[in-house]
Amino acid sequence: MIGGIHVANKLIIWMFTTTAILTLSACAGNDNEKSSQEEASSKEMTGHNMNHSGTGEVPKGIIKAENPTFPVGNTAIIQADHMGGMKGAEATIIGAYDTTVYTVSYTPTNGEEPVINHKWVIQEELEGVGKEPIEVGTEVKIIADHMEGMKGATAIIDSVEKTTVYMVDYISTTGEKVTNHKWVTERELAVE
Repeated sequence: MIGGIHVANKLIIWMFTTTAILTLSACAGNDNEKSSQEEASSKEMTGHNMNHSGTGEVPKGIIKAENPTFPVGNTAIIQADHMGGMKGAEATIIGAYDTTVYTVSYTPTNGEEPVINHKWVIQEELEGVGKEPIEVGTEVKIIADHMEGMKGATAIIDSVEKTTVYMVDYISTTGEKVTNHKWVTERELAVE
């Protein structure tokens, strides 16, 4: 009888240990799954993998805005949702430029899925187009490298708007620090 109790105790301890290990493994798996789901959600929202931060360099020929609604150094609230964590974030204005801005659709040069209505590419980030706004439906070559596979891609112009664009720094609502993000348009910013 004593031997039977001893074996039963070992069996109970083994079952408890196995259950604890499986439970902890499942929790770790859920964290990895959650992280993967958030990453997939961000990619789904933008349609591509975006480099949220930039170098701070601006294209040659771009004109600084003389009297922008949001002057350099001021803060504003981002109303755009180009990517997860952007909408509602407080932005610091790093640069303000008067230009023509486009949404474009293109197939990345790195073989990723086509990107539809990407916001934003500016006049100075398109190859050999001059200074006049380009018509919707025109095929252009992108020289911007906001994300992998963008530079050198052939794109179709989806929309055209003459406005002030801003380069901004912000902390996303998910906690990511983003510096020199290009671009947010004037109507995508609001006074705090």
